[in-house]
Amino acid sequence: MTTVVKSSTRPLTTAEIAALALSLAHLGAGPQAVTARRGLRHAFEHLELDDDVITTTLATLTDPLPVEVASRARVIADAITSRLVVRIHYRDASGNVTIRDVDPVTCLVHREFWYLVGVCRMRRGIRAFRFDRVIAVEPTLTPARPHLADRFLPFQRRRAA
Repeated sequence: MTTVVKSSTRPLTTAEIAALALSLAHLGAGPQAVTARRGLRHAFEHLELDDDVITTTLATLTDPLPVEVASRARVIADAITSRLVVRIHYRDASGNVTIRDVDPVTCLVHREFWYLVGVCRMRRGIRAFRFDRVIAVEPTLTPARPHLADRFLPFQRRRAA
């Protein structure tokens, strides 16, 4: 069987990359994840990348997460898919730990880090939480408010109005 791939000049959008990140978080480190990451690396080989941030981000997206981080990422990804609030125990850059209930919106990768993007109920606003700083995550049965991911991607370039 021969596979024909059409050449596309349209780059992946931020929302498409976020969806790929969420899908890979669901897959974890199993055989499907290895195949998916290999396919994604192959797709990225054909992109002309002249932006260091994008290049680093795509490399991070195709590298598997450490096992303990991947386990927490799957809980977060399941909560996004199920539209349920998650309770995270989060250590910030200064080492302070807080417990937060978050309406998860999406997962994304920026540079060398994966993030949970969601509405923090404690701060009453959109926040991006680095996966490697989430020290524990608990699923809840509380329905999350619906949010469109494309309105909450903190690293996307905004079009001039």
